[in-house]
Amino acid sequence: MKNKEFTPKFISLLKEGISRKQISKDVLSGIIVGIVALPLAIAFAIASGVSPEKGLITAIIAGLVISILSGSRVQIGGPTGAFIIIVFGIVQEHGVNGLTIATFMAGFLIIGLGILKLGNYLKFIPYPLIVGFTSGIAVVIFSTQIKDFLGLEMENIPADFVEKWIVYFQHIDSINWIAFGIALGTVLIAFNFYRITTKVPGSLVAIVLCTLFVYFFELPVETIESKFGEIPNKIAMPQIPVINFKVIQQLIEPAIAIALLGAIESLLSAVVADGMVGGKHRSNMELVAQGIGNVFSGLFGGIPATGAIARTATNVKNGGRTPIAGIVHAIFLLLIMLLFAPVAKLIPLSCLAGILIVVAYHMSEWQHFKDLLKSNRMDIIVLLTTFFLTVFFDLILAIEIGMILSSFIFMKRMSEATTINNAENLFGTSEGNGEKLFEEELPYIPIDTMLYEINGPLFFGASHKFQEFLSDLKQEPKVLIIRMRHVPFIDATAVNRLKEFQQKLKSYGTTIIISGANRQVREELFKSEFHSLIDDNNILDNINQAIERAEELLKK
Repeated sequence: MKNKEFTPKFISLLKEGISRKQISKDVLSGIIVGIVALPLAIAFAIASGVSPEKGLITAIIAGLVISILSGSRVQIGGPTGAFIIIVFGIVQEHGVNGLTIATFMAGFLIIGLGILKLGNYLKFIPYPLIVGFTSGIAVVIFSTQIKDFLGLEMENIPADFVEKWIVYFQHIDSINWIAFGIALGTVLIAFNFYRITTKVPGSLVAIVLCTLFVYFFELPVETIESKFGEIPNKIAMPQIPVINFKVIQQLIEPAIAIALLGAIESLLSAVVADGMVGGKHRSNMELVAQGIGNVFSGLFGGIPATGAIARTATNVKNGGRTPIAGIVHAIFLLLIMLLFAPVAKLIPLSCLAGILIVVAYHMSEWQHFKDLLKSNRMDIIVLLTTFFLTVFFDLILAIEIGMILSSFIFMKRMSEATTINNAENLFGTSEGNGEKLFEEELPYIPIDTMLYEINGPLFFGASHKFQEFLSDLKQEPKVLIIRMRHVPFIDATAVNRLKEFQQKLKSYGTTIIISGANRQVREELFKSEFHSLIDDNNILDNINQAIERAEELLKK
């Protein structure tokens, strides 16, 4: 059977055949998703510190590419709230051109992750870490929208979270009550319009009503036009960014951050979609699609894109089951940009701020955050560390520290799961998996022989167990049997500790016998030439052979 791991779902579905009825459902779903994506694309772009058309370009170009090449049948790609902090920081430090190059570079990094088949592993990011940085992003998004939500008269907003709120309070007397009313009305409509109908998103209704209200009554509030000018109703020709070694050095860190966050969020979205449609996405093809989408977004001057969980869920709920829905969503947004860009410039910024605050609320996952606070201490540490680092320092730092912390906690738990027991502790106990009692399996151990059984992986995190092992040896037996039937793998550090252990016992005149090691463990022992230190004849398949070998050695 041909491996379909790097075949886009769209190609597979076309070969299988898509019914006319399903195509109709996909077209309708794509239009609805396009309506949902319109205000979000504009809002995400503005919140990220770039002009509004860049959000639309990203949703159109990257959204189209991702849908065609995706490893998921229902994934909707485009700009998302998770990127706001990273994008804003890159724009502040490197400008819009730097962001374009970073997006372009990140695309190739994501493609590389897919080609190396790392999509199978990125799904194992710890849940507390994901909730921690997602909730942190939500808090940061909320804090960045206070100026427009309240219509405060202030020029520059500090990047630091605490300084930002200090400045807000310093300018609280400049609040524009009309802007505040529009923002508050937007939030109320966005949260409650589903009570009237779920076919039309409340955010779009809020934008239409607020824009008409401001336009006809000529209300004194800031709009897209007053801040950014005209919204272009065309997409510029693609341009390959000028990249040299110096540029790569400057932008490699933000590019890696975009790549990691984009990869993680796209796979999370695909997993959520799988649960909704009962399907199974192709992780590595999904990463390749996301990478190519970001490369094209960079070529056309867009911002980073990834799988959008909310829009993907909207697609599924409205009957979308093939990539046709995502393709239609991108084409619909293109038509909106070509025909209605002059109208979009009239949208009040306070209305967009209200929409982003609703987005932040949904991103916050406050219920999951609250539930995780009741879990074990280690998960709480990862959750809170990632959350506070995201809010008060930097998202990139939060992910890095969160991953390192999670890795250490995982190693600690794995090392605690590894045990080394002597025969005295094993006699009279069952293995808990239907095996015989130890004394039934092995009724005796020869004189001057000690037997230890290792359970669990022998890796660098558990290598200290050998030190405990040595201190536990109160006598120097002539033969020491180390039973490894329940050791799934062994790494270089543990092999080195084993060598040190063998050299020490050799000085006592003790011979080591390895019993029951699996093929992977044996290979590592032979690669490290440990077998030559104890003699090939002393590495045996089972405990009975090991006992026979021990008796043979004792007779010499």
